[in-house]
Amino acid sequence: MHDQNQTPLYDALIHHMKQDPITFHVPGHKFGKVWPNKGLESFNSILSIDATEIHGLDDLHSPEGVIAEAQDLTSRYFGSDESFFLVNGSTTGNIAMILAICQRGDTIIVQRNSHQSVLHGIELAGAFPVFISPEYEVETGRYSKLSAESVQHAITMYPEAKAVCLTYPDYFGRTYDLNRVVETIHAHNLPVLVDEAHGVHFQLGDPFPTSALRSGADVVVQSAHKMAPAMTMSSYLHCQKDRFPVFKLKHYLKLLQSSSPSYPLMASLDLARYFLAQQTEDELRSTLAFIHEVREIFKKATSQWEVKPLSVYDDPLKMTLETREVPGFEIAQVLENLNIYPELATSNQVLITFGLSPHLDAELLKQRLDDVDSQLKNKEKRATIKIEQPSFPKIQTLDISYSDLEDSLSEWADWSKAVGYVSAEDVIPYPPGIPLLMKGERISNHHRKQIQSLLGQGARFQNERIGEGVRVVKGELS
Repeated sequence: MHDQNQTPLYDALIHHMKQDPITFHVPGHKFGKVWPNKGLESFNSILSIDATEIHGLDDLHSPEGVIAEAQDLTSRYFGSDESFFLVNGSTTGNIAMILAICQRGDTIIVQRNSHQSVLHGIELAGAFPVFISPEYEVETGRYSKLSAESVQHAITMYPEAKAVCLTYPDYFGRTYDLNRVVETIHAHNLPVLVDEAHGVHFQLGDPFPTSALRSGADVVVQSAHKMAPAMTMSSYLHCQKDRFPVFKLKHYLKLLQSSSPSYPLMASLDLARYFLAQQTEDELRSTLAFIHEVREIFKKATSQWEVKPLSVYDDPLKMTLETREVPGFEIAQVLENLNIYPELATSNQVLITFGLSPHLDAELLKQRLDDVDSQLKNKEKRATIKIEQPSFPKIQTLDISYSDLEDSLSEWADWSKAVGYVSAEDVIPYPPGIPLLMKGERISNHHRKQIQSLLGQGARFQNERIGEGVRVVKGELS
């Protein structure tokens, strides 16, 4: 069965619901019949397909029926040897692919601006990460370009590496020449692992950047819920078998994923693949025309930001507002006060994310942006804090390995004393969830200033008491 018009898992759930089943199995809400009155109206339709592994509905961890069919359709659409449904988000996929390829002490080359889940996978594996930093691009105002030359340099320095793990695109939708990077890595017969969380829709082709699978990546993880119409936590993992142990991957997916996977999440993955496969050129043109209209509305709304132009390396579903005098965090707050919610903010940029079809009233957006200029001008008189983009060494390793950190004691240190010590925790602004300071990395005065400056501008961190200090490795002063 290869007909992309079909949605086997979703159809099986609807068929089961229509039988008006008498249920003596979990879940406890009994298809919505046991539920408080409060919230029933909101949840009722989704509860009707919130099933479990009964006859006819298959089993994610040993699929032979409708889940196997849905995953096979997904594999054929994306062009992989095998594809898997993830119900614990791309985090699970990133961790599983690293555990499948790395054993304790193994070296893995990894892009420095990777999501925290990639680092968590390396830590769980007890592997030795070698970080390669992207290059600074004036176009983006960020460290966003990874070159084949940088990757080649890292492989030459660490020929024992078992794999290279990349992030493509970055959170802002920026890509690089992945074809050349993959060719460089494959010339050394190393597998390429790609966190493509924000690029599931690249499969649609032009005008989107080339997808990681089409560039030859061996394992690709995609957050279907980020840019396609799938429920939050719903993701895909795609595999090519030549350079990657798929049998080990399946073991770790069983180990990491819930033994009671959500059927609504899996059904949404079935439907998201169907949605992508059914996209027509006319529908895509309509979406791009809508995005152009919204970009023009933002351009005309105020002189306090610049809408960054798109290049062939940019995802058209992402729009970056480059701030002029008011910090990005404050601009995001003003927008939220107007009930306009951006994806994320940095000190000098605000990210706007679009969907794959027109999804808002352009006139309503104009009305809500009417006040944005006056509100931002009132903030001009406030002193703004200018901070540099975080920069990292071109090639970097941890000062204390994850394995050694397991046997190390840690202690709390306020910022006045922490510089010079090795951090015992990742310091992570969220979003985007990329560590500014890594666990095992020595703390510099630059780290301290950046973290405190970001906090001063309103950045959120996934760390307790980060405004006061950080946990450091005891007795490891440089």
